[in-house]
Amino acid sequence: MRTLSVVALMLLLAVPSTTSAAENAGNANVVVHDLDTAGAAEHWTPERIAAMPVGPSEPGHPPVDGPDGAPAPAGRTIGRLFFVDRDGEDSSCTATVVVSANRRTAVTGGHCVHTANLIGEDPRWHTKLLFVPGFRDNTRPFGQFAVTRVVVSRTWTTDDQQSEHDQAFLVLDRPSGVSEHIAFGRPAGREAVEYGYPRAANQPGHQGRPEFTGQRLARCWGTPVLNPGHPEIGPENLWGVPCDMGGGSSGGPRISRGAVVGVNTQSFTIDENGKWCPFGQCVRHLGGPQFSWKITAPLHQRASTS
Repeated sequence: MRTLSVVALMLLLAVPSTTSAAENAGNANVVVHDLDTAGAAEHWTPERIAAMPVGPSEPGHPPVDGPDGAPAPAGRTIGRLFFVDRDGEDSSCTATVVVSANRRTAVTGGHCVHTANLIGEDPRWHTKLLFVPGFRDNTRPFGQFAVTRVVVSRTWTTDDQQSEHDQAFLVLDRPSGVSEHIAFGRPAGREAVEYGYPRAANQPGHQGRPEFTGQRLARCWGTPVLNPGHPEIGPENLWGVPCDMGGGSSGGPRISRGAVVGVNTQSFTIDENGKWCPFGQCVRHLGGPQFSWKITAPLHQRASTS
């Protein structure tokens, strides 16, 4: 129920920054990974970004905007996060600058910085991470930030099926002048807005538009619901609203009552009774973990004091 202010963070989190090995030893479930920033900015040319694949587009359909997908006003806190994935492919997610002691901390999804292969083996860190706040039409109106460090849960690095741990914090190469409040432990079922830079959409009225090809910020809104999970697996502690934003929106913030309370990480489909149903047959939701004191707060603390 609490939102941390800059002053509170400086008082609570003011511990000295040390080497990655020492930091990793400080909390058994926090992993700090330092990145080589050489060549990151040079890698992400406008031509390379324009060449990234996007979803299908069916011409002739009029634009459709609504709670499950619409343009969002660009700002300086939410941006597109570019990276080279574990297989050496160019990719992108979404990230958000949040209040922190060092004023250069952003939050995103865990799978935006570290992934295993399709059978859950050979996990690797992503490289050449570059955060571009307010990215729009392949321009960088507020500059760009190389990511020097990522902080994730050790649980996530060892088992990427632990979806509640699919969250990560980024340390940027210099301070940002703006940030969003972040909150831990808030009730999940409150009205919220989800933001992202999706590179794909399912609805013809969304497909091919700048907001759904990674070129502009998009949003969905509503009251988040719990992912009921497959009947043979059970519910997962992931919350989301009906939303047509596809790949690229991962890591985008879920904002409720003036604070980032979670991130987008995966979609799920449920029927009118809130029960699981196969993809394509019911309402698609975009969800992710709700920030908690147990999982999220230690990650944020470590990143914000780097």
